[in-house]
Amino acid sequence: MARVSLPSGVEIEYESFGSRTDPTVLLVSGYTSQMLGWDEGFCRALAAHGRHVVRYDNRDVGLSTHFDGVEIDMPALKQYIKREGPMPDVPYTLDDMAADGVGLADALGAEIVDVVGMSMGGMIVQTMAVNHGRRLRSVVSVMSTTGDRNVGRPLPEAFEILLTAPPDDRAGYIDASVNAKIWSSKRYFDEARCREKAAASYDRMFYPEGYARQMAAIVALGDRSESLRTVDVPMLVIHGVDDTLISQSGGEATAALVPGAELLIVDDMGHDIPEPLWPTLTSAIAAFGDRAGRSQSRVKGE
Repeated sequence: MARVSLPSGVEIEYESFGSRTDPTVLLVSGYTSQMLGWDEGFCRALAAHGRHVVRYDNRDVGLSTHFDGVEIDMPALKQYIKREGPMPDVPYTLDDMAADGVGLADALGAEIVDVVGMSMGGMIVQTMAVNHGRRLRSVVSVMSTTGDRNVGRPLPEAFEILLTAPPDDRAGYIDASVNAKIWSSKRYFDEARCREKAAASYDRMFYPEGYARQMAAIVALGDRSESLRTVDVPMLVIHGVDDTLISQSGGEATAALVPGAELLIVDDMGHDIPEPLWPTLTSAIAAFGDRAGRSQSRVKGE
């Protein structure tokens, strides 16, 4: 693993797989998830398709910069979500988190990259496409949505679990991790593996303080529907039939808004990326990036 300092002052922790001479793919993690959310085995499987794969910690999680002590007015944020008050001040938005990913690409010397984001990471890569499209060869938005509250609506029980603060103690944190079963792939949920990943995350960095700030960043940027209509980068949208945290309509709406976007609906996939689906997903991501690269080369006359 390595660490880079961005011009913004934010430091990003990352890890890479594969050859740096291959096309670079940035893997962007979801809400409160460290880079470990992208399983090492998945990263190596994608690298085997001829990719330089980079996973990293978003700001305020894992070993990247923490905004210690910066408080969010949660009562005001909840009022805003209910459309009963103004948006409170936030230290950063998804725009800033998208800029972090582009800054990491700069530090790696990668002028053009493929980006793949899951959940909140999907929102971040969508924002990269809007704000930094010239730096992207392809975008893959996985189990994400547009910010429109009318699509991608969660099962209430799943959303309640997402917003419940995890226990501070290691054993309690690991026990609570199995609550993710409610939004995970029904066929492939593995409780032992879930506990193992929770233990690894807790031991690497338990930092619940950042959760509220990341949620505020999502809420602050709001509905991206209109900006998604302007995207001029090839986008693949992947969504699972079993997803109860961001329902399938979120992925469908994203693909409908982005000009020329492709939509891949995956059976037996929830709000997770289980190992039995790695061959399907890594092949789809790599093939899409290759098609995007060939298409752009034809446009440029190369």
